[in-house]
Amino acid sequence: MKRIYLDNAATTQVAPEVLKAMGPYFSESYGNASSLHKEGTEAYDSLERARKIVANMIKANPNETIFTSGGSESDNLAIKGVAFNCGSGHIITSQIEHPAVLSTCNYLEKKGFNVTYLPVDKDGFVNPEDIRRVVRRDTILVTIMHANNEIGTIQPIDEIGKICKEKNILFHTDAVQSFGKIEIDVNKININLLSASSHKINGPKGIGCLFVRGAKLEPLVHGGPQEFETRAGTENVAGIVGFAKACEIAKINDKKMEKLRDKLINKLVKIKGCSLNGGRKNRLPNNVNVSFKNIEGEALLLKLDAVGIAASTGSACSTRSLKPSHVLTALGLTAEEAHGSLRLSLGRYTTEREIDYTVKEIKKAVGYLRELSPYKKI
Repeated sequence: MKRIYLDNAATTQVAPEVLKAMGPYFSESYGNASSLHKEGTEAYDSLERARKIVANMIKANPNETIFTSGGSESDNLAIKGVAFNCGSGHIITSQIEHPAVLSTCNYLEKKGFNVTYLPVDKDGFVNPEDIRRVVRRDTILVTIMHANNEIGTIQPIDEIGKICKEKNILFHTDAVQSFGKIEIDVNKININLLSASSHKINGPKGIGCLFVRGAKLEPLVHGGPQEFETRAGTENVAGIVGFAKACEIAKINDKKMEKLRDKLINKLVKIKGCSLNGGRKNRLPNNVNVSFKNIEGEALLLKLDAVGIAASTGSACSTRSLKPSHVLTALGLTAEEAHGSLRLSLGRYTTEREIDYTVKEIKKAVGYLRELSPYKKI
């Protein structure tokens, strides 16, 4: 059997349709979108067509969509952009945000801003009333992710948005994991800023976007007037076109993927000493995160890799860190339990046969590693 890729939360395979759409922009339609000649005009027209497609994914207007290099830049532009425009103030976030948000908030604390890091419950959900409770007169921004990259929990952003609107506070959500997988309509929920990334939905790396409505941002990159004078630099037209094509072929609320996810969860939790991280309800359709007692997640990962299965123990941005997952410890797991975690994230090409093979190999690997374990057998 060919290798099985179950790390789609980290990145995805570029779809053939996306690769085909991008091709001409490397060798034929390679003009600079800011140039006034024929080649430049063609590039500009392609850029704006793509902007409409990407914006429509969340029912936004094209002029509310700024292209960036990806999710991390979008998060930084949203949070720093608001903070630097305000000059000072208080920010509310959660303890389980992506490092792109947490590191940005940590940076702003060093610049004199105040940040409140809200706890989550055992399934990884923020209580919207906690936000209401900690809001201050100088609160300038709430940034809570739409869906968690490690445990897949989908936050109640509708309720959070209502509180932010009531308190007249800007609301940003990191939707990198949810964009293109579940329905998002910015006209039905009070969101001012939303981050998304192409490579999570079978598009190319190096391109993402930031939705902006009713928020004034201080640019992070200065130069030309590109992207509504908010993000200078020659646009990555090939990447943007690829992003748009990925949006066109994205499978929103994929029931087949949900069925495979549930099958994988149901079979894994039957393994002795295995527990699911995050709730079963309000979970991304492609996310499975489990912990195994008396198992080192890294050892399990290597055993699976040896038999052709690519998985992870958490966020790709933190893979080489020896620290336990900040997401899992926020749920109440011990460091030992967090180190025994395994994240399996499905993609558009995942098959039922691959799921069956994966479960079989995980059972074998867990049994083998427990035989070697110095811990008390369970």
